[in-house]
Amino acid sequence: MPTGGYQIKDQNAIHFITFSVIEWVDVFTRTEYADIVVQSLQYCQQNKGLDIHAWVLMSNHIHLLISAKADYYLSDILRDFKKFTSAKIIQAIEANPRESRRNWMLWIFKTAGKRNKRNEQYQFWQQENHPIECSTAEVLSTKKKYIHENPLRAGLVRNEWDFVYSSAIDYYLSKNGLLEIDSV
Repeated sequence: MPTGGYQIKDQNAIHFITFSVIEWVDVFTRTEYADIVVQSLQYCQQNKGLDIHAWVLMSNHIHLLISAKADYYLSDILRDFKKFTSAKIIQAIEANPRESRRNWMLWIFKTAGKRNKRNEQYQFWQQENHPIECSTAEVLSTKKKYIHENPLRAGLVRNEWDFVYSSAIDYYLSKNGLLEIDSV
């Protein structure tokens, strides 16, 4: 756990979590990389006790409203998720013959990895998760709205529910999006 700053104190409370790709590289403009994140979140839901209340995956960062079921630790889930997706996405970039940005992205991730003693070779995600505990209904509502409006503010869609990599469709249209949502 990081010393000082942002920490997850109540491991089972709902938290607003944000993490970003190193140097804000727009990796998730390619669906094959975004799908790795979605599949990994699904795995964490099914096998690691993760509850997802709201989410959005943007081109270079992800916002989540999440909690851990009893007997699970949110910090552990996030650590494992970030470690797995880092390796899997790097492998996918290396193996993608159509990736025009491959050398540039791998250079950035390798350079960042060399600067960080916690990594063996590459660093994909920035270290911090910036967890904010959603201890009131107002904070929860504000963060959920922020998550769902992110693609709208970025000019990617006209309606929040039109963005595929988001839980907005679950809330606004009562339809099932890509991930199972535990509504709040």
